[in-house]
Amino acid sequence: MAKHSHWSNIKHKKAANDARRGKVIAKMGKLITVAVQMGGPHLDENPRLRLAVEKARAAHMANEPIDRAIKKAAGEGAAGKRMEAVIYEGYAAGGVAVVVEGLTDNRTRTAPEIKKIFERSGGAMGVPGCVGWQFKDRAVLLVDGTEDRVLEALLAADCDALDVAAVESQVSVVAEPRDFDRIKAALVTAKLTVANAEVTKLPDNSIATSGAQTTAVQELLDELDDHEDVQDVYHNAEFS
Repeated sequence: MAKHSHWSNIKHKKAANDARRGKVIAKMGKLITVAVQMGGPHLDENPRLRLAVEKARAAHMANEPIDRAIKKAAGEGAAGKRMEAVIYEGYAAGGVAVVVEGLTDNRTRTAPEIKKIFERSGGAMGVPGCVGWQFKDRAVLLVDGTEDRVLEALLAADCDALDVAAVESQVSVVAEPRDFDRIKAALVTAKLTVANAEVTKLPDNSIATSGAQTTAVQELLDELDDHEDVQDVYHNAEFS
């Protein structure tokens, strides 16, 4: 009986992981598609595409499907519907600010679905700009090494960073998005390992949550993240 239960749990977890991985790959394909549509299929000429490909690789998407997605978006593969970027803003439980970035081929389908997700968790979708002003676009890089070595690398390359700070055994570098490529190149040149690098949104302030509020906010974030048209979800909750 115990063995059967254990095996059922393993199968359930594997199926859930496989399904989630499939969703991640599909989202990365959409991200690459829009990047190609906006700036062309050549990595050296399209910074947005470079970021999309890096993000896809970080999500363990293999080179072959990445190349296939680029070719398809450039019109060399099967024709597909044109994707467009969308942004939704709203509030989670307790007034936590939430910004949702997505890619869709049908705005009239996606918007009501996102609105329902907000409402199911006790939140509310607001009008454009209602919370977006609380977030800033930032390049964020997590580096293996010491703070001194990272600072030396940035100074040697004359790179500007908004913040450099030790985070447990790593160092975080926060900068303007326009400086992303230059800072990453400087760190690589200094033979420092960049564990993670992305352009994201950081909140100007945070709201502490606990108990039932934390549960409600986390449920909203998880459900938004699971939606096929959602690429990224940003919030200013600070979970206790």
